[in-house]
Order: sequence, then C-alpha cells, then structure tokens
Amino acid sequence: MYEYLTGIISTVTPYYIVVEVGGIGYQVYVANPFRYQVDLKINKRVYVYQAVRENAILLYGFWDLAEKSLFLKLLNVSGIGPKSALAILANEDHSGLVNAINHENVNYLTKFPGVGKKTAQQIVLDLKGKMSELDKTEALPGQTELGIGLEPQKHYLDEALAALGALGYTKAEIKRVSKQLAQTDKASTDEYLRAALKLLMHN
Repeated sequence: MYEYLTGIISTVTPYYIVVEVGGIGYQVYVANPFRYQVDLKINKRVYVYQAVRENAILLYGFWDLAEKSLFLKLLNVSGIGPKSALAILANEDHSGLVNAINHENVNYLTKFPGVGKKTAQQIVLDLKGKMSELDKTEALPGQTELGIGLEPQKHYLDEALAALGALGYTKAEIKRVSKQLAQTDKASTDEYLRAALKLLMHN
C-alpha cells in the first residue's frame, strides 16, 4: 500500500491531478485539484490511498495526513465510498463537519452529494465523538494554465463548476451557485471552488 508520492505536479484538471515520479505520471483523484499548483521544478508530497476494484486500481490523494485520516474514517462508514468521501473533504470547513457529526445534524450532512438521510445517520452513529483530533490545514491557492481567449475570471469559474460536477453535485445545484459566483471576482479556480462549496452547504 502506498503512503505518499513525492514528485512534480504536471497536470491539474477538475477531476484529478497528475504526479510525475521518476518519469511516470500517476493519476490521482483529490477533493480539490486546484489546491495544487502545476510546477515542473519543485517536488510536492501527496499522501495517497490505493483503492483496488474488480476492473480498476485507483489512487486518491490528500494534502496532508489529517485529510487522509478523515478520508479513511469516512470510508469505514457503511454507504460511503471514495467519491462521496472526497466530496465531503472538498468542503474546507472540517470543523463544521465535526460539529455536525457530534451534534447529530443530519440535515447538514445530507447536503453532501451521495449522502442520503440513512447514510448521514450512519455517519453520526459511527463517527460521533471520534473526530476531535482532526485539524484544519490551510491550502495554498492552485494555479493552472489559462485557456486561450478566455478571461481569467470566467476560466476560473468554469473550472470550478466542472470540479463541482466531478464531486457529484447535480446540474441544478451547480446552476444555482453559478449565478451567485458570477457576480464575484475571484483570483483563482481554488477560490471559486471554495466559495461554491460554502454556498452549497449554507443554502
């Protein structure tokens, strides 16, 4: 089982990042790809979890050990798979998640894609009182190459909306927040995605 990869971040997409190690590019699915910066000169350590399926072997990546720890705790909950766990991790308000679990706030938990009432109740049952050691870590803003002919803000917004789709949010949910986000002026895709996730959790 892999613990982490150390290499250059060669590609960032709304769905995954590519970590190049020794000439091999590893496709790694992460909660928020735009936290990572494409940099062909500096090595970055990405903690990983390898999931073996019947027809695929997938790598899931994490910013730090705290994030990986939360992912593993969520995977142990019946009804939570890697994709749902990543969608939960994408919201940077981990303290809000811990608070919702400890106070049995099922309505909060069902706002995450792929989490119904039954699964939310299971999360509370399995994880209540077991999340206090998790710390929130600030992320560095991600950067990607701008598309030719696109204004920076529109490009960032489009990427953020695509990332929401990759996390499992519905077209209706994405459309709802896109109108609000279009009225703001963010400096990166990461900022748009963070803002979108906050809106989705509080609307």
